[in-house]
Amino acid sequence: MVARVTLFEIDTLRLDLRAGVERFGDVVLPALREQPGYAGVYVLANPDGRGLVLSLWESEAAAAAGLASGFYAAQLERFVTVFRSPPGRESYDVALVDAPALAPG
Repeated sequence: MVARVTLFEIDTLRLDLRAGVERFGDVVLPALREQPGYAGVYVLANPDGRGLVLSLWESEAAAAAGLASGFYAAQLERFVTVFRSPPGRESYDVALVDAPALAPG
């Protein structure tokens, strides 16, 4: 399993953080679910607009396919007007998982 991490900072004067997360859930999440090899996502954020998106992929090939096809860039483009700075991106091999079935309430 591979994890792709995208670090972001939203300009909360242009877009409320909650609205940004809702936009991600309404627009990006359904598209992610259609990607071959997609295995899940975590979105973490703090009140000042900084956060990260941790997407999980079955393999390096699946994670790379979204980059090569332009899917990743197209999803970032949906938020380009509200980023304070360009997002960063890194990939990691998932070495250990302990993920109890928890959902934010």
